Amino acid sequence: MNVLWVFAHPEGRSLNGALRDRGAATLARLGHRVRHSDLYAMGWNPVVGPADFGHDPRERLVVGAASERAHAAGALAPDIRAEQDKIDWADALVVQFPLWWFGMPAILKGWFDRVFVQGFAFGVTDDQGRTLRYGAGGLAGRRALVVTTAGARPTGLGPRGVHGDAEDVLFPLLHGTLFYTGMDVLPPLVVAGADRAGPADTEAAGAALDERLRTLPAAAPIPYRPESGGDYDADLVLRPALAPAGTGLTVHRTTTPAPAAADRTDAA
Repeated sequence: MNVLWVFAHPEGRSLNGALRDRGAATLARLGHRVRHSDLYAMGWNPVVGPADFGHDPRERLVVGAASERAHAAGALAPDIRAEQDKIDWADALVVQFPLWWFGMPAILKGWFDRVFVQGFAFGVTDDQGRTLRYGAGGLAGRRALVVTTAGARPTGLGPRGVHGDAEDVLFPLLHGTLFYTGMDVLPPLVVAGADRAGPADTEAAGAALDERLRTLPAAAPIPYRPESGGDYDADLVLRPALAPAGTGLTVHRTTTPAPAAADRTDAA
């Protein structure tokens, strides 16, 4: 496989850096090809602006329309086009970051904002003019694995933990970005207790990552419901017969998630 590793941590000597280096070596040992987007090392600009689209700043900027026009014309800023070329090359994305304030670092959010533009990652249609999203879209056919570290203990990120279940915390990225654009989204690897990790903990987290990468080509993705599969009505509401007593994020899966030991690694 061709794997794009998107890395968002400011310190290469961190636990995240060690895991990234080990993961890249593991992928190479397994025969995969790896390219990197190390956002801090690249000095990635996370801010969307008129220059992204060759837009006249004296005119009102409508981001979606401007980005779609620029993408179609091959006129996006060179740094955006370079990242899109990497994605076009990739069969899978590994997205790695520390969990800060229940989300991605701003530099990574800005990578998605600037790179996943309309007409490339979303806003594409089929031959009948229907918008393709949630299981279909511009990035369909690719796999995605999120690797994140958290200072919290693993129990606090469990189904009844005070921080919320890890997959629920990551739902905006897993479902709202990666699945929305058509990718097959694998269960995330969450390395908990990362602030207190010692050598043995780092080794355990590395072994868990190795296993995830070993199964990257064939592991079962999170069973999210595709929008086009008939489970949603014309108002995009889940049909009453499906999960009839349920509400919240888990109803958008065909099965209820069960915590797996490999999903949360205790680095405490």
